Amino acid sequence: MNLDLPLNQYSFVAFDTETSGAYPIGHDVVEFGAVKWFQGQEVGRLQFLLKPRELMTEFIIGIHGITNEMVATSPQMSEKIEEIHNFFKGSIVLAHHAPFDLGFLTVEFEKARLSLPMEPALCTSLLSRKWIHGVENHKLQTLVKHLQIDGGQAHRAYDDAKACLHVALACFEKMGEGVTLKRAIESQGKNLWWKDYSLMLNSEEKIKVLIEAILNKKDVDMIYQGGSKKGETRRLTPIGIVRNPDGDFLQAHCHQEQTAKRYYMNKIGDVALVF
Repeated sequence: MNLDLPLNQYSFVAFDTETSGAYPIGHDVVEFGAVKWFQGQEVGRLQFLLKPRELMTEFIIGIHGITNEMVATSPQMSEKIEEIHNFFKGSIVLAHHAPFDLGFLTVEFEKARLSLPMEPALCTSLLSRKWIHGVENHKLQTLVKHLQIDGGQAHRAYDDAKACLHVALACFEKMGEGVTLKRAIESQGKNLWWKDYSLMLNSEEKIKVLIEAILNKKDVDMIYQGGSKKGETRRLTPIGIVRNPDGDFLQAHCHQEQTAKRYYMNKIGDVALVF
């Protein structure tokens, strides 16, 4: 697509996901919220709760306040994913900590055999670090207070999506009139494209094995070329896979150390399911 047009020539979809846990494949989206913006106006919105595959823990419920009872009769993601896909069409997406949200939705698009959007994504966490100064941190709620935005209810998807939009607009204003999408992408310091979060269609054998283990709750024996036990076989219970600009990783429970750990994909050697 053409990245050289001024920002006001594009439509934007700011979105947020609340999830049943931190890791794609192993966890699910439990609330989706989005707002579409074009040339100074809100032109569409989506918001709905979604039923996860498994009950949420009290720890997760404490983060977003969405209870198991609230989602008990909600549709599953498979019933809503096409509507989400259509809502995104032709728009640049905005999200706060965008790699997190892109990771979850890319998996859902691939499970539904829907094409990944071709448009780039902008991360308001990264943009705010470049363009918004004088704040103690760049968390969404800190920026909401600093910019005096009506943030609604924190950690609810639509309200956070709308807050994200207004953080982006504040950043765009600081960039100056006529700034292009290419310049905005450059200013966030990282290229964020949907295709870079592909997992379910990945042809790499070790990723296929890990996905199967996560979905079917199986253990694996894995050789890891890192840490204090470099090259040794470890028995793990995989929890989820994260694709990240700073390095893709597997989150898994280590049987030997009895703790959850992060294993970088580029250091993972042979992986085999335990039967």
